[in-house]
Amino acid sequence: MPQAHFIDDNGPTASMHLLDESATLSIGERLAKALPDRLTIHLIGDLGAGKTTLCRGLLRGLGYLGKVKSPTYTLVEPYKDSRIVVYHFDFYRFTDANEFLEAGLDEYFEGSGIRLVEWPERAQPFLPEADLEIRLQIDSGGGRTLTLWPLSPEGRTCLQNLDSSAAAPP
Repeated sequence: MPQAHFIDDNGPTASMHLLDESATLSIGERLAKALPDRLTIHLIGDLGAGKTTLCRGLLRGLGYLGKVKSPTYTLVEPYKDSRIVVYHFDFYRFTDANEFLEAGLDEYFEGSGIRLVEWPERAQPFLPEADLEIRLQIDSGGGRTLTLWPLSPEGRTCLQNLDSSAAAPP
């Protein structure tokens, strides 16, 4: 199980090394247990960094047992079989941020639910602010570095809940 290292530069953040896909799935499952009923998460990282794998682990942690695929072509995949409604977005194919509004995707950001957003920078300035930003970076020596930044009170609570779950005995 990856261990979090908490830093106090600009508020509490968590950073951890993930050795492989299994570790990425595992932190996603742990994150699922820390989620409130409403949260927007921006996922930042290069192609192949593990954003969709993290989403797959999160959905498994919420009880979703179906196939989880990247919404690169559909733009959004809703998951309503989990304990919380989750909307997984991927804006990689956007060539203009206005596509976010033209597709009516802003409506998904109203009400309860978890919004997982890959490539959020491609929908700015129209995309609502994140509660939690997650960065995945491929390490030259292998594995990934995952860093979480809470950007709202809900994001800070989520990070605190994640930290608590890491300290709790199995």
